[in-house]
This record gives sequence, structure tokens and C-alpha cells, in this order.
Amino acid sequence: MVIAFVYINPIFDFVFRPIRSVLPQGSSLIYTQPGEAFSVYVQIALIAGIVFAAPFVMYQVWRLIAPALYQHHKWFVVPFVLLTTGGFIAGALFNHHIVFRWMIIFFSSFNSLNLAFMPRLDDVFGLCTKMLFGLGAHFPDAGRCLLPGEDGPDLGSFSVEELEVAVLIIFILAAVITPTGDMTVQTLFALPMVALYLVSIVIGVDGRSDRQPRRRGPSDS
Repeated sequence: MVIAFVYINPIFDFVFRPIRSVLPQGSSLIYTQPGEAFSVYVQIALIAGIVFAAPFVMYQVWRLIAPALYQHHKWFVVPFVLLTTGGFIAGALFNHHIVFRWMIIFFSSFNSLNLAFMPRLDDVFGLCTKMLFGLGAHFPDAGRCLLPGEDGPDLGSFSVEELEVAVLIIFILAAVITPTGDMTVQTLFALPMVALYLVSIVIGVDGRSDRQPRRRGPSDS
């Protein structure tokens, strides 16, 4: 966080560049409280610090899990750290460049001669943060699929038959998280989660197909 605060101005410009690029002409971000801008700067530094430290954080998560694993499972630490870290960053970038940008375009479409769109800095950043962590929490699913179970990696716990229910739940979550009735924004938010769910199904089916059921022996009777 301290390192991020040293470079806070370039990071601030990076965070708000997509928002400023779609604001109507003459509009700008405003703040109405004396400490509001400084508070946003601190929050940006905190989030940037979390992103910078993500590999170390994921490694600590793995260390928490590792004592309960068999020795031959512990080599999963490298793909787990890489996939969860990369997934979180990918989700944050997807939100930054696509989902949140489309949301601002939708909100700014109501700008007119009678309505001036002048978004408040803290409100915009709070919404951006909510969206960022919403997508960032789902993109590391590929890494979580590698968490070992008793017989090996937990390669998906859902079956293909549950796909319809899962898609419905995902779109409901997207509708709750996105504060707009625009179907485009909701779909942009939900599609990556659906895609990751399908990937987990494929991995899980392939993983289970490789496991042959153990035959019953005399000792099982």
C-alpha cells in the first residue's frame, strides 16, 4: 500500500481514465466533502496494495491449507498461486475496461439540457470497487478447482444437469450486484461467471472420468 501511494497519481489516472473518456462533454467528476478526494486516494492505494501483494496473499492461503494435504498434493501450490492471482487481476481488468465502462455509458445516457451528469467522486469509486471485487472474486475459480480433496484435486462439484439452475443463479447475482436495469451490463457481468462455470464442469467431468471405481473385495463385506 505504501509503494502504491508513492505512485498514486499515475494509478489514479489509470483507474479513472475509462470513466472520464465516456463522460458527456463538459462533465467531470466532483467531490463535495473536504476529505473525500484524499479518502479515495487512500482507498485506491489500499486496493492497489492488495493487487501487488496478491501472489503472497494466495501463497499464505495455500500455507493455511497445506498441513491438511498429502505430500504428493503439495506441488499444486504453483498453479494455485498463479491461477488465483492471474484470475483476480483478469477480473479486475475486465471490469475496468469493459463492464464498468459500459455502466457509466448507460448512466451518462440520461444527460440532457435539463439533466447535467456530474458524478460524485466517492460514489463512482465505491461503485467501481464493488464491481471490481465482484468480478475479481469469480475469476480465480480456475485456481480453486485445483484445491485437493481426499483423492486428488476437487475438479468441480457440479454436474451438467445443474447448468440451468447455475446460470439462473449467476444472472440473479449479476442483477443484484449491478445497480442498473441495463441488460447489457448485467450480461457482461454474468457471462464470464457462466464461462468459468462451464470450464469447471469440463474439468470436473474429465477428472471424474479418469477415476475408476474401486472394486469391492472380501474385506468390504
